[in-house]
Amino acid sequence: MRRAQGRTAKVLTAAALICFVVAGLYGQSRSGEVNGDERSSGSKKNRGPVRPVTIPITFRMRGSKARQELQDIGNIIVREDGDEQQILSIRSFGAADPIAVAVLIQDDVIPSISNEIKSIDTFIRRLPRGSRVMVAYIRSGSLQVRQKFTGDLDRAARALRVPVGSATAAPYNPYVEIVEGLKRFEALPKGRRAMLVVSDGVDSSRGFDIVSVAQSIDLERAVRQAQRLGVAIYSFYAPTVTATARSNQLLASSGQGSLEVLSDETGGRAFFQGTGAPVSFDPFLNDLAISFTRQIALTYLSTHGKKGYHRIEIRSENTGVEIDHPSGYTR
Repeated sequence: MRRAQGRTAKVLTAAALICFVVAGLYGQSRSGEVNGDERSSGSKKNRGPVRPVTIPITFRMRGSKARQELQDIGNIIVREDGDEQQILSIRSFGAADPIAVAVLIQDDVIPSISNEIKSIDTFIRRLPRGSRVMVAYIRSGSLQVRQKFTGDLDRAARALRVPVGSATAAPYNPYVEIVEGLKRFEALPKGRRAMLVVSDGVDSSRGFDIVSVAQSIDLERAVRQAQRLGVAIYSFYAPTVTATARSNQLLASSGQGSLEVLSDETGGRAFFQGTGAPVSFDPFLNDLAISFTRQIALTYLSTHGKKGYHRIEIRSENTGVEIDHPSGYTR
């Protein structure tokens, strides 16, 4: 379980230190240049035309030190399908760089979540100038878009409303509508992209059997779509009146597990406190604000030109540093 802690006081400090991080990484990428077929240790049968791949990554300290300042991140190693790849460039995103954020809230969350709308409102209004925000609700039928992507942050914040909090508004499957929301990014220019999802993570389209929930095909579709579009998904677990009525802790845990997969596989993070409603979203939103100041666009030379899914592994030689990144992409 991941817990958000502390306040946002260190956000600007983290943003300043990101320049130090990038300088170290850039020096690493230049010193690690190689030529020709020596770019990868993989076998030739797995190679095709080489091409650059750019992915969003976020640095943070592990465990209880997650909110501490980034100092020595160590050398970064990128592997694709098990083969080490050459880093071409690193571009940092500071606290003032705009970002496109889609906010999706499941409409049948329990009434106490209504108290968190004000915190989300404040979070939206404090995004960097030039950012674009979309506000939508996951409910029965199709995604209810209250505000299309707009650069007017006040307007986007005003589009928030109190969730219905009724089983009549419950979607059978939140991931279908998450995919629908992800498609809205296609019309935007390239840049920083993120999605904030408030949901219980339960796909009940095939019934409430735990095995069926855990094997959601649409969850996989959402992951692949987010990876294709470069959208990091940050999920906030919130119980719903629909699932809560069943008093099934295993169901809640399964929903949290699905949200964790959604976030981990796309380079975001999942936030929750036990299997109940969080006391407040404020710590979650504070951590998310800090994460936005530690984002970097990393470009490497892929030596795997074949079509299909390619798995990515990125790690630092400093074991105290954790890197959030997409688990792969489909070519």
